[in-house]
Amino acid sequence: MLLEMRDIRKTFPGVVALNKVNLRVRAGEIHAIVGENGAGKSTLMKVLSGVYPHGSYSGAIVFEGEERKFQGIRDSEHLGVAIIHQELALVPLLSITENVFLGNEPAKRGVIDWMAAHQMTQALLHKVGLKESPDTLITHLGVGKQQLVEIAKALSRKVKLLILDEPTASLNETDSHALLELLLELKSQGITCILISHKLNEISHVADSITVLRDGSTVEMLDCHAQAVSEDRVIRAMVGREMADRYPQRQPNIGEVAFEVRNWRAYHPQRNEQPFIKGIDLQVRRGEIVGIAGLMGSGRTELAMSLFGRSWGRRISGEVLRNGQPIDVSTVGKAIHNGLAYVTEDRKGNGLVLNEDIQFNVSLAHLQGVATAGVIDHGKEHQVAQDYRHKLRLRCSGVDQKTLNLSGGNQQKVVLAKWLFTNPEVLILDEPTRGIDVGAKYEIYTLIAQMAAEGKCVIVISSEMPELLGISDRIYVMNEGRLVAEMPTTEASQEKIMRVIVNAPPEALRASPPEGDAARAAGRRDQQRPLHGGTGMDRASTTASGSPQHNENRI
Repeated sequence: MLLEMRDIRKTFPGVVALNKVNLRVRAGEIHAIVGENGAGKSTLMKVLSGVYPHGSYSGAIVFEGEERKFQGIRDSEHLGVAIIHQELALVPLLSITENVFLGNEPAKRGVIDWMAAHQMTQALLHKVGLKESPDTLITHLGVGKQQLVEIAKALSRKVKLLILDEPTASLNETDSHALLELLLELKSQGITCILISHKLNEISHVADSITVLRDGSTVEMLDCHAQAVSEDRVIRAMVGREMADRYPQRQPNIGEVAFEVRNWRAYHPQRNEQPFIKGIDLQVRRGEIVGIAGLMGSGRTELAMSLFGRSWGRRISGEVLRNGQPIDVSTVGKAIHNGLAYVTEDRKGNGLVLNEDIQFNVSLAHLQGVATAGVIDHGKEHQVAQDYRHKLRLRCSGVDQKTLNLSGGNQQKVVLAKWLFTNPEVLILDEPTRGIDVGAKYEIYTLIAQMAAEGKCVIVISSEMPELLGISDRIYVMNEGRLVAEMPTTEASQEKIMRVIVNAPPEALRASPPEGDAARAAGRRDQQRPLHGGTGMDRASTTASGSPQHNENRI
């Protein structure tokens, strides 16, 4: 046994985050930890890695047969424990090389050997599938590529135990599969891995054993080789209830076109030779949920951000109409005033003020909604935050808790609450369930369906193809800055969408517009497959690689 964590208990003011959690990890295995948001997964790993030092928790950590009392990350790293956190921790204005070896620079006679660092970084980037130059600044990379840099940084150290907290949340199918294969390769070399993931298909592909946490306690330990483990069993242990259907049933009531984009173009902030967004035309009908599919770099996030107050890009042109009338979306404030809302994929960088509390963040985009005669009514602000706390089932000690101390999934719920409070007519959701467990996903899907039922226009950008097929009425496919296909969900499948992307001609294609009803069966076909023994790789798209660094307005 490489690692044992015995009766770990960790508390925060007003909250018991971990309550006598036990974890056993064998040497040379890939051990998965699963659970709902707020179950304590990330907290447990921070205890293990020394982020929360010995003395701030009770219980024992036994590593390589000896009890360890880590006082910081350097103590755990010295013994070969490396952690990649769910939230990225890179320095934006440093290069990839400088980030990979930050605090661990190769040196000769006390002088940093940048040539050696550059060469080693190049090899690491090749290993994780990133083609960028080691000299590229982090600020010029999208979220997905930044995640790959984090992984390369962890691999630059000689690790015995590699902890990955949602490592593929921002990766496309190819990169995700390459990473999982890399974990298997590391396993063959004797390196032990702990994988935290909400994506049960990933666990199916690599996990040897699983620990399930719920409400800060260990509820089940499963050996994937000793017994047949199904997704349903894991989900039941995670949420404490059966989940017969992962997508809410709805009867779409789709009306006339209420939101339209015509000939939308935008140039890359650093590259002005040709447009990055190339003449986009799209329509969304009242009460309709429209999905946008595409691979990393296809331009999905860039399109959304350029529409929302020109938060990304330069030399932007085109026309945006609501209810048939042109509207001004040239700034974030004007976009909000004209009924647009954008739930960003990057909640930490652009979605939240992490050092402020929940109620501050919920009201931030619509202060007039909690103000009286131009003065913020903190009682009203508190009540609004409380309403969304219950509506979205936020796990927190209270709405005065800082968002920095929330789990990633609960932070995402705060971002969603902020924009729902603006009562938008057009809601653009960029990876709305990224880092959210299966139980909470259903709640988000239900809210999306409610928005559509109220006659709102909803646009969903997602890396999860089954998700798009499960909740959308119609899907646009994006490739290289263009919309290359449009299809009703009744006619869509993962294979068809990928075929369109691979075979996309230079100019956009168009299928006939939908008539109304949307079938979600296509997104549910493979949900009952066994958890161990399959390939598990059924995703077909990922987060666009748009860089939000040029956004001067917090979104």
